[in-house]
Amino acid sequence: MLAIPMDTLSTIKLVGYVSYKTPWRHFRRNVNEYILYFMKSGEMHIQENGVQYILKKGDSFMLEPNLEHEGTAKHTCDYYYIHFTHPEIQSVEVEDLHTLARRILLEEGGSGTPIEPSICYLPKYVRFATSSRLQHFYHVLSEMVQLYHGRSYNRTLTAMRVSELYIEISREYLMTALQSNHQKNTKSLIKLNALLDFIHLNYARKISGADIEQEFACNFDYMNRVFSQVTGHTITKYINQVRINHAKELLDATHLSIGEVGYLVGLEDPYYFSKVFKKYVGMSPSEYKGELI
Repeated sequence: MLAIPMDTLSTIKLVGYVSYKTPWRHFRRNVNEYILYFMKSGEMHIQENGVQYILKKGDSFMLEPNLEHEGTAKHTCDYYYIHFTHPEIQSVEVEDLHTLARRILLEEGGSGTPIEPSICYLPKYVRFATSSRLQHFYHVLSEMVQLYHGRSYNRTLTAMRVSELYIEISREYLMTALQSNHQKNTKSLIKLNALLDFIHLNYARKISGADIEQEFACNFDYMNRVFSQVTGHTITKYINQVRINHAKELLDATHLSIGEVGYLVGLEDPYYFSKVFKKYVGMSPSEYKGELI
């Protein structure tokens, strides 16, 4: 897996799309840049540093610099490609992908060491099978190709869009890992993913079960059950965890009063805010603020 700091943009060398209608085999080369392939159709049989891969529709695959790669068989295929460099990208070993997914997607602590929020964890190879998500990725990549081949100042915009693509690929991959122990239908899991976004965008206001039912056209009790099975939290508990995480950020970075902080994170009653804060942090907001001085 590759760890990419998101506070530094990649340098984009080349972006494009190719369609081989007659059988074709990838040429042999060794380059000093990363190359991200995203397959649209057909197959690409390729080896990198002696390791064989068969890439098919919906596959995202990263070739790494200074490793020889070449095709191993001829096939028709269509794919997008992005050549880039990044000064701080690193290859990392992840022993427990499920734990990493919980720490990134659910913002849970673990092993006493918090995940750096600006790091994107990108898989070397992953297959996306959900039709709607594939169409989304193809649309994003098609727009990126057009953007790259536009005027020269579009290169920075392209780099920004590539960073967004990293995050989306990473999120899809980690969500799959999070769901791997739970045999739920795809439709429910897509809604769960959307619910996580909804919570993070709306935590500062009151979120009721009726709001969630209306937003996602679902039964709240069922959604809460699926959410709990996959994340280990009820929806209410998770919403409050998000609120307290943001409250800590505000207490760390501002001189707002405790009452103002509670109001800004959706816990308007100061007494209730203090009660919830202590439950999640182990100390009251005033005690937490005192430790910062």
